[in-house]
Amino acid sequence: MDEATLVATVGCIAVIVLMLMRVPVAICLGSVAVVGFGYLVGWTPALGILIDSPIRTVTNFNFSVIPMFILMGVLVSAGGMSRELFRAANAWLGHLPGGMAMATVFACGGFAAINGSSVATAATMTHVALPEMRRIGYDPGMSAGVIAAGGTLGILIPPSVMFILYAILTETDVATLFIAGIIPGILTVALYCLTIQILYRAKKSWMPRGERASQHERWDSLKDVWATILLFVLVMGGIYGGFVTVTEAAGLGVLGALIIGIARRRLTWKVIVDALVESLRTSAAIFFILVSAFLFQYFLAVTQASQLLAGLLTSLPFSPIGIMMVIMAFYILAGMFVDGLAVILLTIPIFFPVVVQLGFDPIWFGVLIVMTVEIGLISPPIGMICFIMNNMVRDISLPQIYKGVLPFMGADFVRLALLLFFPEIALFLVHTMK
Repeated sequence: MDEATLVATVGCIAVIVLMLMRVPVAICLGSVAVVGFGYLVGWTPALGILIDSPIRTVTNFNFSVIPMFILMGVLVSAGGMSRELFRAANAWLGHLPGGMAMATVFACGGFAAINGSSVATAATMTHVALPEMRRIGYDPGMSAGVIAAGGTLGILIPPSVMFILYAILTETDVATLFIAGIIPGILTVALYCLTIQILYRAKKSWMPRGERASQHERWDSLKDVWATILLFVLVMGGIYGGFVTVTEAAGLGVLGALIIGIARRRLTWKVIVDALVESLRTSAAIFFILVSAFLFQYFLAVTQASQLLAGLLTSLPFSPIGIMMVIMAFYILAGMFVDGLAVILLTIPIFFPVVVQLGFDPIWFGVLIVMTVEIGLISPPIGMICFIMNNMVRDISLPQIYKGVLPFMGADFVRLALLLFFPEIALFLVHTMK
């Protein structure tokens, strides 16, 4: 093993150890990258990239899409659109077997289409759907499992911050990634609903049927959903139709959410200021991590670690699909212990060249990676969404939440296998655009 390979190996191990010690992700990546680069190339060039990378990142106009979509998500959360989505879905589905659980999944999917954050989707739906499930006697663990699983739709159904970060790291088209995520998102909703039906037949006492809403109540519930539909059409319709760029669509989404919230008298001046502050904090954290990820890419480039790993994996006695299954298994295991954002930022610079060399479509791989990270968000022993729900609802224990999400993880693995062997699920809409 030559010196550069040894330094790359030690650097990757150091990052993992620092993360396990709960050192912030940005500091882990950035510090190891600068020290490793300085050791191999020299401290003056290392300090040079430490100065240059942050400036180029925060002044890049294309990256402005990140704070824009984050702000849009915060504004729609404050505007109460999640409650309207759940009310409409429950009015039409609540009386069916497992109806309120399916209504929660549909509401999560609809909210994800204008939000883009899994954590925000799960946290919001915990406030909206959990009290209603408890009211009609749903099993606590089952209720939490449905909401946690539904929350993962936030980073799959576009607009998705995770897709944006993947596009930045790999220099792929964000708009194409957004379009590619639509059918897998719909497939996820369908598989979750199928899982609910199977669970209902196995244990009906977990999911009592709700009261049937009248025709008037059903149609009345739809009158407030127009805001969500309008925002989705404004953002995704503009992108799919080629009328606006992704950055312009993000700006339109923020403007639309702001106008709708003010017109409906749900966004006061204080709420707007609080939303700006919250989105600023989230954006600053993401940009800090992004800058560190670029520094880590410089470090990997000088060590040629990606090329060495690509050669190693392609030399394995497996088919390309077999190698991809090995990569997916790694992501699932890593996602159980490390935050999904950290996993993507740490590993994409390493695995992406391998995937390209194997001849796989980068857009398909992006959807596959985001779907795999979704599983990590609810996987024991960590599962960020499970921990957040446990902090929000103390009387539902972590073991109960984990028990509730396990059937939906099974559905996630089925979906992952389908996408792995049938890439057209993600690429069909992409091909129709050409």
